[in-house]
Amino acid sequence: MEIILGKTAGFCYGVKRAVDGAKKELEKKEMVYGLGEIVHNQNVIEELETLGMQFIKDIKDAKGKTIIRAHGIPKETYKIAQEKHIELIDYTCPKVLKIHQIAEEYANKGYYMFLLGSKKHPEIIGTLSYCGENTYVIEKEEDTIKALESLKKSELKKVLVISQTTYSLEKFYMIEEIIKNEIPRDIEVVVKNTICQATAIRQKETEELAKKVDCMIVIGGKNSSNTKKLYEVASQYCKIVLLIENEAELELDKMKPTDKVGIMAGASTPGESIVKVMAVLKERFS
Repeated sequence: MEIILGKTAGFCYGVKRAVDGAKKELEKKEMVYGLGEIVHNQNVIEELETLGMQFIKDIKDAKGKTIIRAHGIPKETYKIAQEKHIELIDYTCPKVLKIHQIAEEYANKGYYMFLLGSKKHPEIIGTLSYCGENTYVIEKEEDTIKALESLKKSELKKVLVISQTTYSLEKFYMIEEIIKNEIPRDIEVVVKNTICQATAIRQKETEELAKKVDCMIVIGGKNSSNTKKLYEVASQYCKIVLLIENEAELELDKMKPTDKVGIMAGASTPGESIVKVMAVLKERFS
C-alpha cells in the first residue's frame, strides 16, 4: 500500500497556539477554565481535562483564569468577564480578530453585512456581535436570494461580504457570483475573502490528493467545520472517503494492499492522531 500524507494535514497556526498556550498555563498547577471546547477534537479535549482544565459553556460559570479559544467570543463576553474580574487569556486567532475589526469598521460606516458561514459555529457567533443589526448569515448558496431580499428591505445601498475563516472556498466563489449577478446596480458591493489562506490551501491540496488515490482518509473531530469541508471536497473526487476521529474508527475492510491511500487531517487534528492512523495502515497492509 502506498500512503500519501497531505503536507498541510494537522494543526493550523491558530489552533496550535491555543493548545500550546493552554498546556503552558496548566503547567503552573493553577485552576484554568476553557470557555467552550478549545478545539473541535475530543482527543485534545480529554488530554487537557486530564491536565486539569475545566471547560465551561458560559463565562458566568468561570471562577478564575479563563482561556479564550481560537474561534473567538462575542464582544459582550469581554464586558461580562471585566465586570466579574475574570482574567482572560485570549487565544483568539489573529485572523479571526482581523475579521472582527473589518466587520465593526464597515458596520459603523452603514454597510449591510453578508456573513458566510454556519450560524451555530462559535466563530460566526462571535463575529456577529461586531456586525450590527443589518446582517444576514449565508450558510449555503440557496440562502443568497433571501439575503438579497433582506438587504432590499433594509433600504441600505452598500453591502460587505465576508466569511468564516474555515468556509468552503468553492462555495464562497459561487455565492459571490450569485450576489454580483443578482444585486441591483445602484448598490455598492465590497467583497473581502476572509477565508484563512491555510484553509484554502488545505482544501485545494485535498482536492488534488483525492483525484489520484483509491481511498481518502480524512482525520478530524466530527464537530469540526473545516474537517467536514475536507470530507466534502474529497468526496467529489474519490469514491471511497473515510471521515474518522482516530485510528479505532478505520474501516480496514474497505481498503486493499494494492491501494493508493491519501491522508488529510483538519486544522484541529493533533499530529499524534495522524501518526497512529498511519501506523495501523502500515501494520495491516505492509
